[in-house]
Amino acid sequence: MTPAHPLLDLPPLTAARFASIERRVAALLATGNDVVITQGEALLPLEGCIRGGAGPGSTALNVVTGPYGQTFGNWLRDCGATVVDLAVPFHTAVTAAQVEEALAAHPEIDFVSLVHAEAATGNTNPVAAIGEVVRAHGALFMLDAVASVAAEPLLTDAWGVDLCVIGAQKAMGGPAGVSAVAVSPRAWERFAANPRAPRRSYLSLLDWKERWIDAGRRALPHAPAQLEMLALEACVERIETAGLAAVTGRHAAAAAATRAGALALGGGLAPFVREAAEAAPVATTLRTPAGVDATELVAKALATDPSLPLIAVKGAARSASVEGGGGRRAGGGALAAEMIRVNHYGADATGDVVRSCLDALGAALAGAGVAVDRPGGVRAADAAWAAVRADASGLTGN
Repeated sequence: MTPAHPLLDLPPLTAARFASIERRVAALLATGNDVVITQGEALLPLEGCIRGGAGPGSTALNVVTGPYGQTFGNWLRDCGATVVDLAVPFHTAVTAAQVEEALAAHPEIDFVSLVHAEAATGNTNPVAAIGEVVRAHGALFMLDAVASVAAEPLLTDAWGVDLCVIGAQKAMGGPAGVSAVAVSPRAWERFAANPRAPRRSYLSLLDWKERWIDAGRRALPHAPAQLEMLALEACVERIETAGLAAVTGRHAAAAAATRAGALALGGGLAPFVREAAEAAPVATTLRTPAGVDATELVAKALATDPSLPLIAVKGAARSASVEGGGGRRAGGGALAAEMIRVNHYGADATGDVVRSCLDALGAALAGAGVAVDRPGGVRAADAAWAAVRADASGLTGN
């Protein structure tokens, strides 16, 4: 007889356990709204939210601070909504004043989409202030918090977020195959009133409400993805055990250390996001020195340790110069053509990982003939890490 395998021979996941995981995710999101766990990558609930919350006759303000904002605009147009794009350069963040101006110029806007933190570009947006403006306007507010959950504060209800979508694969340290969305009562009302909202579809959040939530969470509408659900449960439990403040503090320390270390390393390596306050805690994007190929530099750095979370973003220049809120061009958002991304989220949000990444990049730059201060870079990273740790109560670990 073949022996049981812990990852293959799994007992069925009960409806009660599924519901208990939903409740723990709701606590993580600081929400009393319904939470639906969707069994797929976070693009699944994001598209479901857009197709349920917008359509012909609606006008959406789509804030573009990175590639995902561009994707949301495409979906909004595809489902028939009139779209007002508010684009800002990808090296910065949007402001609440810019959002307020766009809403004032288009009072018909009834849906707002925003990415909290853009891992691809390394920026993060001031959701609390933006949420206040959107709430005053009365529009439905959708937030992509995939990269921000467990990396920085996320107060769904306090910020007036109607649709808050998360994924487990970044700061939570889990798999990409499971995601969740918190849905406010007014969002459910919008979905129900939209004749083109997905129904009897894998994109349908209404199916989850009708067949799962309204039915008392007694029978799951789909066969549960056991491995992903158990992994999500383990992620939440790990965060609960460490303390959310400690986990977000560790990410803040990693971001500060990477930024400080890169600046001290010298040689022309510079943060892509110009203001530290607008830099995301999950990833730091760095411009390479003039004449230095990002792909070759990362390849040399990874030759010393292939496990380092370094990515080259070569030839990624793209235009995001779309119409702004008042019908003006709101600046473009082109990514640097030669850029490196240091991912410091989840298990990689540690001082050791940051030091190793900086030292490997320093060695690669030196090998390319660029004068750098490798010891100085590491010292600056250590100092920044220690400073943030000292400010973060309960922060433990490396």
